Amino acid sequence: MKHTIIALLLLSIPFFANAQREGGRGAEIQAYKISYLKEKLDLSPEEARIFWPIYNAWESEQSSLRSERREKLISFRKLDEIENLSDTEVQALIVNELNFKQRELNIEKKYYTRLKSSLPIKIIGRYYRAQENFKRELLSRYRSGNRN
Repeated sequence: MKHTIIALLLLSIPFFANAQREGGRGAEIQAYKISYLKEKLDLSPEEARIFWPIYNAWESEQSSLRSERREKLISFRKLDEIENLSDTEVQALIVNELNFKQRELNIEKKYYTRLKSSLPIKIIGRYYRAQENFKRELLSRYRSGNRN
């Protein structure tokens, strides 16, 4: 059950972030995220000089993929009744979703490799931990209605 909740949390963060972006709140969330990461990572000036360009490129690539996903993907959430689709249409939806998830994973691996080749692994570990904590905190704020 715990793993299911965590998986749902991770899968819902892009949805919430995109919904917020469409409502004009994306810049605020991104600024808060950067501030949060700066505090939690506590990078030296040299480490920051290496980390932030990689992070920004990573975020940009993820954002492009999310935009493409929104534009091209007809998701199950948008369909009133799955029973009205042919088996081929349902299969295409599933395969498309799996392809986007694979591309997302490929981006993650690519930037993990870049970080790992440039910074100590402990910093990268702190980054991943901070990312997960940020997602939880953002979701908690969203749920409580405190979206500032």
